[in-house]
Amino acid sequence: MNLLVLNGVNLNLLGSREPGIYGNQKYKELEAYIKDYCKKNKIKVKIIQTNDEAKFIDYIHKSNKYGCLIINPGAWTHYSYAIRDAVLAVKATCCEVHLTDPQKREEFRHVSVLDEICPVVSGKGFDSYIEAIKILEDDL
Repeated sequence: MNLLVLNGVNLNLLGSREPGIYGNQKYKELEAYIKDYCKKNKIKVKIIQTNDEAKFIDYIHKSNKYGCLIINPGAWTHYSYAIRDAVLAVKATCCEVHLTDPQKREEFRHVSVLDEICPVVSGKGFDSYIEAIKILEDDL
């Protein structure tokens, strides 16, 4: 398996952004957690974080060379049809993740423009990524 993990807006602030909601673990810890799992399971992984929606979309466009794509768009999931269109435009198998469960948060977070086009794993903290990897492996 060859995997691209794209983390979007504000994920770089893990550990300091609303720790009561997102916890105290830092973004570097998330990267290490994913890389460790992938190393143990012989999965090639590249992890990218950006707060720039255009760059996020550019990375989605390049995901075909990986074959598998995990995205955590952050707040973009609620309204970015450009990201939805980008996911539909590529051949990479995609899974969306969220550290928290948007359905248990503010009402505006209940909408995902991606949930009809790819599986969504949410509310499991860092383990959301591991579950997404397993879903993608099952689809191969």
